[in-house]
Amino acid sequence: MNADLILLHGVIHTLAEPARVTALAVAGERIAAVGNDDVIRSLAGSHTQVIDLRGRTVVPGLIDAHVHLAWYGLSLAMVNLDGATSLEECLQRLARQAAASVGVGWIRGNGWNHHAWPNPVFPDRHALDRVVPDRPVILKRKDGHSIWVNTPALTLAGITSHTPDPAGGTIDRDPATGEPTGILRENAVALVERVIPAAGPHDLEQAIRLAQQSALAFGLTGVHTMEGPDVFSALQRLDATGELVLRVCQAIPREHLDEAIGLGLRSGFGNDRLRISGVKLFADGSLGSATALMLDDYLGQPGNRGVATLPKDEMRELVRKATAAGIAPLIHAIGDRANRDVLDVFEDVLGNETQTVRPRIEHVQLLHPADIPRLARLNVIASMQPVHCPSDRDAAIRLWGERCRYAYAWRSLLDSGTVLAFGSDCPVETISPLAGIHAAVTRQRADEPHVPSWNPGECITPLEALRAYTLEAAFAAGEETEKGSLAVGKLADIVVLSHDILAIPPQDILKTHVEMTIVGGKIAYQDTGSS
Repeated sequence: MNADLILLHGVIHTLAEPARVTALAVAGERIAAVGNDDVIRSLAGSHTQVIDLRGRTVVPGLIDAHVHLAWYGLSLAMVNLDGATSLEECLQRLARQAAASVGVGWIRGNGWNHHAWPNPVFPDRHALDRVVPDRPVILKRKDGHSIWVNTPALTLAGITSHTPDPAGGTIDRDPATGEPTGILRENAVALVERVIPAAGPHDLEQAIRLAQQSALAFGLTGVHTMEGPDVFSALQRLDATGELVLRVCQAIPREHLDEAIGLGLRSGFGNDRLRISGVKLFADGSLGSATALMLDDYLGQPGNRGVATLPKDEMRELVRKATAAGIAPLIHAIGDRANRDVLDVFEDVLGNETQTVRPRIEHVQLLHPADIPRLARLNVIASMQPVHCPSDRDAAIRLWGERCRYAYAWRSLLDSGTVLAFGSDCPVETISPLAGIHAAVTRQRADEPHVPSWNPGECITPLEALRAYTLEAAFAAGEETEKGSLAVGKLADIVVLSHDILAIPPQDILKTHVEMTIVGGKIAYQDTGSS
């Protein structure tokens, strides 16, 4: 056998046996051999591409188990409010975008976070009206669960003081006049979004191209995206033309579950590049919007225990219907009540026996300690995004108080036997898996290296975090026999790193960069600055 690609003289963490080697060989799209340099070098032929790693580190291709791929690509062309430290800074960024995009169409943006402002209260439409009085503006909050709109946007959507709150949603209102303030939460977001011209097929394809380019540069070879049929169609077109390089698992939105079942679709249907993951359901809202469903009141908000975006009985029937058809349930749950409700539903419908589908809870941000062992007992995968932890720390402390002891409880979950699959929730947070690994290992913000770890007892090791971005993310999609480790016969999805993230001090993980990303034995990204 002559290999098509050989990597030599590296520190290669296979996440298989043997755990560490110095060289590997690829034939076609798959790993052909792993071992020492002399053995692997002997597999070279006249047409073999040989890469001398010169001591650099290799890990399996990284997989983001929860991302919004097209939304990320589209967001790259919107007003970016991420990192704005005040209302005034948000308005300045909006003003620049309005000046640069003269016209009458919608102005869209993402990323504002009022918890990072000196006065951490929700803004209102009047602030936007001062900057853009004559065009509709819609700005999504960082978590995607609330929007901030101006008066023209409310007018186009037909929202007035007489508009009732939709089920599972809230229109914030001025307590004196009853007029809408310009903040809409959870299912109320759709009241505005339905009047915005949808991105067309070409727009979505271009957005996916941009997002894919960025993902590959961050070392991602696969993603699990939580989007709709228009995105799935765009992904299929890109796959058909050979432009889809990332391996994508696409979720089915709840509203299309019956159609999917009618077509006979099941989790895992597809090919090595594009396949179905499961059905995405929402049990509650988010922490930042104070709509995550809680067992007790939010601190300082008597009577507010969040929003149940899906009644428990309805959730139970949807899970029953999906799993009977071979479709895995992927249920968003943030608050401790929401997580308990989802676990109750899984226990009612699935029990604790091995299932043909792999149920997941997306986010699992806060658990009651009594519920921590239930995930492992019920074979429920915790699909979590470690970058949320340092980002949400201050809001969690302010809104949840002492309950935060079991927020982002990776160590407790691992010790109980739960499978962790990590992702980013991009564009809510950075798509960088190295930032996620750093957050999981340190529970610190990147810009606060000297601030003590938040609840350090829930930190995990770099190896455990890496497994959650590789083997366990693959397991969550039923793909562990094909990807997630550098074992002979598996797909040759490989990442070359500048430093050994399993050996360096945790703070240096953020100094590590991706030098090469290989998908199916082909170089998909290379840092031209690396030597």
